[in-house]
Amino acid sequence: MINKIKNWEQWPFKVLYAPIAPVWVWYMIRSRAVWFFTPSNPKLTFGGLDGEPKKEMHDLLPPEFCPSYFNIKPSDPFTEIQKKLESSGIKYPLIVKPEVGGQGILFRKIENEKHLKEYHSKIPVEYFIQEFIEYPVEVSLFYYRYPNEKKGAITGFLQKVPMRVTGDGVHNLGQLLLQNVKTKKRLAELKLKHEINFEKIIPAGEVYILSYAGNHNRGADFFDLGAEINDDLVNLLDKISLGINDFFYGRYDIMCNSIEELKQGKNFMILEYNGCGAEPNHFYDTGYTLIGAWKEILKHWKILFEISRYNHKHGVPYWPLLKGLRFRRETKKYYNLINKVDKEIS
Repeated sequence: MINKIKNWEQWPFKVLYAPIAPVWVWYMIRSRAVWFFTPSNPKLTFGGLDGEPKKEMHDLLPPEFCPSYFNIKPSDPFTEIQKKLESSGIKYPLIVKPEVGGQGILFRKIENEKHLKEYHSKIPVEYFIQEFIEYPVEVSLFYYRYPNEKKGAITGFLQKVPMRVTGDGVHNLGQLLLQNVKTKKRLAELKLKHEINFEKIIPAGEVYILSYAGNHNRGADFFDLGAEINDDLVNLLDKISLGINDFFYGRYDIMCNSIEELKQGKNFMILEYNGCGAEPNHFYDTGYTLIGAWKEILKHWKILFEISRYNHKHGVPYWPLLKGLRFRRETKKYYNLINKVDKEIS
């Protein structure tokens, strides 16, 4: 029990945020709007808090900085997917994820046509197929810019290393998972996706990647890169965000060849831009105390409130109460569905 209390980074989302929730309510009262955050990113549904389609983001971002992709409906015949793959030039391996999603739910790396057929036969919602980016470094940068200013700020910068184990040439994959503190807690989940390799001896030094989703709740490790934040990085995100002219608050997830090349604006791809629902995830695994994490969250909530209030005063309406309630209800049903299916697809 004491260990569970100490390991606050593993707490459920609602438990972690409950003690500071009154501050969020205070911003509702000050704004006289339950959905006070919706003007924060005017071109994203619900400000990007939750339930926004990924193609909204992809259509806004500069195409030269985004992986190739196309959308697929579950009712589409597989022959249609084959045609789109051929015309798009996307090759195996590739990435699939639901059009509306998050937290790595139904995110998969697809190695071949057989695997894609299985995924397509089971997924009940629209999804998209995306080019697999082979840059070696994945990073997150939390960025905001006040609408009346030309220069923004990066408040968090971290490297994300997907959940993995390293072979020793002696133990099989199942044994390696049991030896690892993080993976043995996820054995049932990992067995669904990797059981075919459980008896395989992983060669010494070989890295076996268990999940390509760089999410904290999917077992990824985070490493703080805050000391690397400089004007070059800020200028890069300013240029991208100003070009869209309505990205004010959120997190960029980027693959790059190296941190130095990213600073130079070279050899990188934007995987996603998450709006006001993005956590300032740089407080995970990077030495923050629980109190420090709460302070970081509250700092970002204040910025979100100020940006939303400014945009509202300049003509961007808050979502009406009933519209937001309906949207949240439908979003909850949707996430319940994809969470259930996520446990059934390898």
